[in-house]
Amino acid sequence: MPEPTPPVPTPPPASSAEQQVATVEQLVRTQLAKALGGRRGIVESAVPTIAFTVSWVVTKDLRDSLIISIGLTALLLVVRIAQRSTPQFVLNALFGIGIGALFASRSGNAEDVFLPGILYNGAYAVALIASILVGRPLVGYLIGSLSGDLADWRHDPLLVRLCTRLTWLLAVPCIVRVIIQYPLWAAAETEWLGASKVVLGWPLQVAALFAMAWVLGRNATPMQQPSPPASDVDEAPGTVPPPG
Repeated sequence: MPEPTPPVPTPPPASSAEQQVATVEQLVRTQLAKALGGRRGIVESAVPTIAFTVSWVVTKDLRDSLIISIGLTALLLVVRIAQRSTPQFVLNALFGIGIGALFASRSGNAEDVFLPGILYNGAYAVALIASILVGRPLVGYLIGSLSGDLADWRHDPLLVRLCTRLTWLLAVPCIVRVIIQYPLWAAAETEWLGASKVVLGWPLQVAALFAMAWVLGRNATPMQQPSPPASDVDEAPGTVPPPG
């Protein structure tokens, strides 16, 4: 629902998220928590991949590993539906493991289960770095999409600088995964791929999120309220109007 237009002399009101926080860091923490789905969303996103990887490393059976992973994902989805809560993160995980299963089934090579993840991380790293180079860090658009204004954050230099740091922190895990996992995939080292998937998967992502939390926790950048246009500001009493 669009916000009501304020009277001309009055500066635009802050969004509901901004009205509840005093610093840029608090705003970003709030919006990132929504995007990640909280602790439950994080766990649901990780369980299917971890289940497949551990099962493959232990059994080396592609079919059984896929059944275990997809079965756990389906169970999580049933729980979500029963609780009438959003299944977004479970569906994302199901899509990911489904694509991996399709690649491996078509090629007959177990290491191809990991290929979509390598391609995804490479593309994601390129997109994140490109957004930084053009001065439009993607984390800023994440914040903007959740606060209801995709472009407003770009007018605050302090917020842009903070989002740039957070975007770099998101890019680093993707870069590390591609550098390590692509040579393993090319050499068909499925067992090492499985181990790297576990070590460089969610643990590395959690480390990046902790680094982001540290950045957000150590700073206290004040929120900047937008200034009204010069033409919209009433003249102060007693001032001499400009010549006509």
